[in-house]
Amino acid sequence: MSTPVLTSLLADLADDFREPQFLWQVATVAVCFALAWLSSRYLKRLFTGGDASSGMVHIGVQSFSRVLMPLLSVVFLAIGKEALARWQHTHLLTLLFPIMGSLAMIRLAFYILRKTFVREGRIGSFLAAFEKLFAGLVWLGVVLHYTGLWPDLIDTLDSIVLPVGKNKISLLSIIQATISVIFTMVIALWASAALEARLMALPNAHSSFKVVMSRVGRALLILLAILISLTLVGIDLTVLSVFGGALGVGLGFGLQKIASSYVSGFIILIDRSMSIGDMISVDKFNGKVTQINTRYTVLQGLDGAESVIPNEMLVSSPVQNYSLTNSSVAMWTDLTVAYDTDLDSLLPLLAQAAKSTERVCQEPGPSAYLMRFGADGLELRVGFWIADPENGRSNVLSAVNRAIWTVIREQGANLPFPQRVVTLAQSPAELARELGAKS
Repeated sequence: MSTPVLTSLLADLADDFREPQFLWQVATVAVCFALAWLSSRYLKRLFTGGDASSGMVHIGVQSFSRVLMPLLSVVFLAIGKEALARWQHTHLLTLLFPIMGSLAMIRLAFYILRKTFVREGRIGSFLAAFEKLFAGLVWLGVVLHYTGLWPDLIDTLDSIVLPVGKNKISLLSIIQATISVIFTMVIALWASAALEARLMALPNAHSSFKVVMSRVGRALLILLAILISLTLVGIDLTVLSVFGGALGVGLGFGLQKIASSYVSGFIILIDRSMSIGDMISVDKFNGKVTQINTRYTVLQGLDGAESVIPNEMLVSSPVQNYSLTNSSVAMWTDLTVAYDTDLDSLLPLLAQAAKSTERVCQEPGPSAYLMRFGADGLELRVGFWIADPENGRSNVLSAVNRAIWTVIREQGANLPFPQRVVTLAQSPAELARELGAKS
């Protein structure tokens, strides 16, 4: 077994401590930490002092500041070690370098994981447990390095061979392959999350364009990560041609509906037939579009209920979009007045009552019309427009009806009941005599 690194370093440090030149190592370490601290504070002020949405470097600077101090310490320690090694020993810097490097690795991993998987500032129990496990493994690696057991552990893992079909793979190769796959996938997801945050911050881009580009970017980055990880593992990418053909056949037959919904989702986002916030109606569903995902779209009705609509239905079925080019919606209410009503004075008052109601558009303004001569009276219609149907239509219709009712009462207009004329074939007296004769 090799001599423990920590024992050797401590022995060398004890020898250096008896020499005056040891103070140069202490001074170099102090200068490196001071420069790292000052640089991290300067970079933090530099990136957070301006507009946080003005560039890619501003994404997550506040949380990345925790990574800067140990990361810059590693950089300055490496520079200081290289410069000081020309004149004397650097055992103190050699001792501190793995510690600060491990701390920088842990904080950088925490930063990437939280930027990738944390939503709305809440860290899940699984992610918290994984962070503790990762930190423990890193510090365990530092301990194995200092005790000199790291080479022995590598040799032991390499000597353990597991049979996989006709081949044999060492446990070390399996661990390395797993780490490479996880590393590339996490980096791809982190890069896609950063790209999505940057795209969503673009002020002049359409929301559908932002969603399309973020989804396409995520898919391409994940695909690239898979290809890189397979290459690192040592899998020949030519074998994927057979798998790709089988997958295509499966999508064509068994997963036809799902594949159609995924393709329809990209079509909806690209052609901009609807966007988040639009009021639409499809089949028996209607409401406000709150989410446009790759496979489905979520509609929130005016009653609060959410409907999950497959994107295939939105492409293959007729869709009413109340806010595609103009969010204004026409509404009306009908009423019947008596035939002796003065329409010349009543119709303008009805239009003015609707116009004075909140949320009713002033341009084009409300209008009142005589629609037909009904059996019970004159049938009138008051039409108007609203510009915010997402806030509900029943409430504004009720407000207009109440304003109209106030005008009806002030003008003394009569809203007649249905009237019917009944003609008897026989008089009551004749009908009574006929019934008496039968009895």
